[in-house]
Parts: sequence; C-alpha cells; structure tokens
Amino acid sequence: MEDIFIIGSGGHAKVIIGIVEKEGKYNILGLLNAQPNIGEKILGYEVLGKDTDLGKFVKIHAIKGVIIAVGDNFTRSKVVERIKKENSELSFFSAIHPASAISSDVIIGQGTVIMAGVSVNVTSSIGEFCILNTNSSLDHDSEMDDFASLAPGVTVGGECEIGEYSAINIGAILLPRIKIGEHSVIGAGSLINKPVASFEVVYGSPAKKIRERKEGEKYL
Repeated sequence: MEDIFIIGSGGHAKVIIGIVEKEGKYNILGLLNAQPNIGEKILGYEVLGKDTDLGKFVKIHAIKGVIIAVGDNFTRSKVVERIKKENSELSFFSAIHPASAISSDVIIGQGTVIMAGVSVNVTSSIGEFCILNTNSSLDHDSEMDDFASLAPGVTVGGECEIGEYSAINIGAILLPRIKIGEHSVIGAGSLINKPVASFEVVYGSPAKKIRERKEGEKYL
C-alpha cells in the first residue's frame, strides 16, 4: 500500500479520507494545510504541518505522492503549481470512490477526485485535478477541462463541455450540448439551456448572466 499525504484538512479533505479508506490503495501518513492547527486529528489522521513543509516530510517518509484536498478550483491549481515546482519527483494521485459508476472508456486525469454516487457515461473525459462531488453525473461524450468541478447533485447532459476552473454548483442542470467557458460559476439549482461564456456568474431557471468575475475570485 502506497504511503501518501493529503494536502488540505477541511470538509473536502474529510470526504477524500473516506474515499481513500474505501479504495484501500493508499496509507495516509497525515495531513498538511496552508493554515494548520498542528496536532489536530481529522478522522483519526494528524495535521502535521503546513503544505509548504511538504518537501521536509517527503524526505522523512520517502513518500511517492499526494492527494490534493482543496475545494476551490483556482486555489487548488496554485497549490498544485507550487508542489510541482518544489517537489518535481512527486506524483499526484486520484481518489475514486468504489460506489461511483464510471464507463470503462472514460479518460480521467491525474489528481481528480470522484465521490460516491457519481455517474460518468461513455466516451466522456475528465481533466486533471477535477472534482465530481456526491451524486453528480456527467453524461455521454461530455468533457470537463482541468480544475473544473461539479458540486453534489449536478446533472450534466450529453455532449457538454465545461471549461477550465469553472464550477457548477449544487443541483444545477446542464441540458445536452451546452458549453461552459473558463472560470465561470453556475449558481445552485440553475437550469442551463444555452452556452455560458468565460468569466461569468450565472444562475436561475432558466439561468441568466448576473455579472462577470475575475480569475481566482472566491465562490465557495
């Protein structure tokens, strides 16, 4: 069983711990976080230090990889960027819950997290460091680009495309053949029946553009 660290210690990290335990592929040595409460136990695993201390812990424990447990898409990308720069030898592992239903031909990039109840249908592709939350679904021939995310209960129709860093919030529905641009945010419970450009916030049923947003703007 491969020894790993989890980067992050919030609610998202708790869910990932549950997935890792169910998968039975990795042994969690501890958690590292940007603002750690060192010594705190998260579901029985200790917060050992800051994520910037990762190199020190890699030398001590000779681990081969980590799982990133940061919910915000843009923040997650910056954590990955820093780790790649400072610890180029490390791998980024994915966490895929055994209670998900994923077609055998689906492509899944490194570092992606897929939670319980997720359904991904045939000839779809999921980029690197994406999040597919509990009971979300991605129908046939759809594509999620790197660092995109689906919140719990999201339904994505067939032949949709979700751009890099875009976040689809709880219970939203994308009708088939919808394209979402980069860095956009879809509000909870929205019905998306037409394309969404990059850097937009939209919500409603049917959804309407509310405003534009900047790269890295918080949405969680």
